[in-house]
Amino acid sequence: MEYLQKAALEFGCELDSVQFAQQMDAQDPLASLRNEFVIPTVAQVTGSSSNNGSAECIYLCGNSLGLQPKRARRRVCEELDEWGQGGVTGHFQHSHQRPWVSYRESIVEKMAPIVGAKPIEVGIMNTLTTNIHLMLAAFYQPNSQRYKILIESKAFPSDHYAVQSQIRWHELPSDAMLLATPRPGEATLRPQDILDLIAREGNQIAVVMLSGVQYYTGQVFDIKQITAAAHAAGCVVGWDLAHAVGNIPLQLHDWDVDFACWCTYKYMNSGPGGIAGFFVHEKHADNTDLRRLIGWWAHDEKTRFDMTNDFVPAPGAAGFEISNTPILTSAALLGALEVFSQVPLPALFRKSTLLTAYLDHLLRSRVGNKIEIITPPMQRGAQLSLLFKSEPDFERVFAALSRAGVVCDERKPNCIRIAPVPLYFLLA
Repeated sequence: MEYLQKAALEFGCELDSVQFAQQMDAQDPLASLRNEFVIPTVAQVTGSSSNNGSAECIYLCGNSLGLQPKRARRRVCEELDEWGQGGVTGHFQHSHQRPWVSYRESIVEKMAPIVGAKPIEVGIMNTLTTNIHLMLAAFYQPNSQRYKILIESKAFPSDHYAVQSQIRWHELPSDAMLLATPRPGEATLRPQDILDLIAREGNQIAVVMLSGVQYYTGQVFDIKQITAAAHAAGCVVGWDLAHAVGNIPLQLHDWDVDFACWCTYKYMNSGPGGIAGFFVHEKHADNTDLRRLIGWWAHDEKTRFDMTNDFVPAPGAAGFEISNTPILTSAALLGALEVFSQVPLPALFRKSTLLTAYLDHLLRSRVGNKIEIITPPMQRGAQLSLLFKSEPDFERVFAALSRAGVVCDERKPNCIRIAPVPLYFLLA
């Protein structure tokens, strides 16, 4: 806010003015990235041909599904052409030097910097919850002493279901699911409360598995600090990064995270149900004690086509990829990652901080006490979660925003989530 206020003084205009927003956009070094995306019109998102129907919508829902990168369409069309013109030969002969048999390599090389990992530590396969199950199959090894999994009490339901079913699969009692719960009357978890819970229960915790960014509140957790505390207590540490990847700075390798999983269709913009990503720290690259579930594609590529039944795992994350790479969904992700490759990540996250801070300011100054912003100011990425004091107000505001072509996300009974994604969002 100090930066924004100083900028308003330099521009000679009010902080809340359209002129200020226009000046900020004019000085935005990343503004041209918006041209990399297909921006729906008001008519397209509302189904109404109103007077402003041809105008671009205001898209604030990248925390749920990112907009389509133009490159994603091009890459998918190229692979469809490759398939049509060459059939099976595309596995080894490719017009664009992207043979399908090694397609994953170009993706993990571009994705690794976004999560702060080495390429050997990153893989792509399946979708998010499937990958969580596969990682827990390998890393959740309960015994009579350590058998609990720590998750948030308000984790995304799919995470809750996955952990619940893993516990039932191992025929363990229900107390094996340990819940980190906000204090009464509070919407978010206090960081110290998480650390205290790990210190108190650590000798019984097998796996700590929290979210990098809490999907409902938008709260960012201190992955580095929590991981270190959990390791000190003897726990394995995994993270659901669905709302974190492409949204906040990550250094999974340096933070010594054991494993992580994420979808790629939110801030990564790979398309609905896009292929998911995962991370396995290189310290586990040759760990044969992990009871991973395996398939042919996890076999070392050097001897994979010898077609023996003697499994030799590929090194690193590749040794967890059970099936061959799905090319069409991977092509869409590749196109999205090519956009990221044009951006210095610190500049992207700086813009995100400014956008979210400015949106926070406008809401507080213009709406005031009619809403409560529950996303902690110092623990957030590109998301604000707004609670309305009454359900009728919530429904009326969300309906009005939808009619105006403002695309955001509702969570009943009274929450609207908004996300000014820095790759394609402008102030004016």
